[in-house]
Amino acid sequence: MFRNRWAKVAAQAVVLTALILGVVAYVGASKTIDVTVDGETQSVTTFGGTVADALEASEIELAANDEVAPALDAAIDDGSTVTVNRHKTVEVMIDGEKRTVGTTGLTVADVMKQLGVNDEAEISLGSGMELASLSTPIEVQTPKSVTLTVGGEEQTLQTTGLTIADALADAEIEVGEADIVEPADTATALEDGTAITVVRVTTETRTATEAIPHETEKVEDSSMDRGDTEVETEGVDGVREITSQVTLHDGEVESTEVVDTKVAEKPVTEVIKVGTKREEPKPEPKSSSSSSSSSSGGTTASGPSSGAWAALAKCESGGNWSINTGNGYYGGLQFSASSWAAAGGTQYAPLPHQASPSEQIATAERLRANGGWGHWPHCSAKLGLR
Repeated sequence: MFRNRWAKVAAQAVVLTALILGVVAYVGASKTIDVTVDGETQSVTTFGGTVADALEASEIELAANDEVAPALDAAIDDGSTVTVNRHKTVEVMIDGEKRTVGTTGLTVADVMKQLGVNDEAEISLGSGMELASLSTPIEVQTPKSVTLTVGGEEQTLQTTGLTIADALADAEIEVGEADIVEPADTATALEDGTAITVVRVTTETRTATEAIPHETEKVEDSSMDRGDTEVETEGVDGVREITSQVTLHDGEVESTEVVDTKVAEKPVTEVIKVGTKREEPKPEPKSSSSSSSSSSGGTTASGPSSGAWAALAKCESGGNWSINTGNGYYGGLQFSASSWAAAGGTQYAPLPHQASPSEQIATAERLRANGGWGHWPHCSAKLGLR
């Protein structure tokens, strides 16, 4: 009886020891680790030795592009930490261009970092907002350096605006109705380095004056000796007022349009009196023609002396060999332009009064040889030359 009791106790002891050893072995083989999925942490107990075992034990299924750290085949110990970031897609509008971005990030800031967005960019949502809570696309306006030339003055502007209109608004530039903007379409998208020009257009009314040249009228006066002139009425230039509309670009004249003209002062015609009166012939002195005839036996034909031409010039022009009265006759012997040319005078000068007295006499000799003294009817008769 006593022996049976001891046998029973021994058997129980063996079972208890095995049980204790089993519990110890169980406790020693299991591990408790932290698994964080998209920022939420849970404790997982597993007998597995790798990250994959731990995730399987916690019934966490992975998609193709999910990010796991450490790697799935990495060994784990009690107290290890495993991080799982789920792959997700996010709609992002960058400077008005829609993009779909795949990311394992958790917040808006993570996506911006992934895209390399400048810290100075304007973002529609807070950087700490979790991607899981997004209901609208993330709108991003990146900073751009823009060159503005306004009224001829250049400046550089940093802006996150999307269009030319946004840049002008950021720079507080008001554009007038007549101003010219280049590029002309203010809805044009901005890029880094875009150049914008605003030409200031203004108009002015300007009045100027110009002279109206006076005319000259010559009037013959028979009471004045031939060749004499006298100004009866002084000529005065008139004045014309011209009104123009001037368009200026950045202060410089671009175009001018005459809108009105009027005569402010009328010109006064100059009146010149030109004498036409010829001197009365003087009585010829009587000469002893009979004695001359008897001594010479008749009249000898010979050419006129320079004294005769000087006397003729005195009668015709007052002896002024360079006179030009504007009456159509020129020089000391008062040639017409046609007579001067016909007698070959143009070999000396275009008009008689421009030639020397000797050149005028030489031409007169040729003219007299073809027509006689009749070319100077009044004075030749007066001087008794014919």
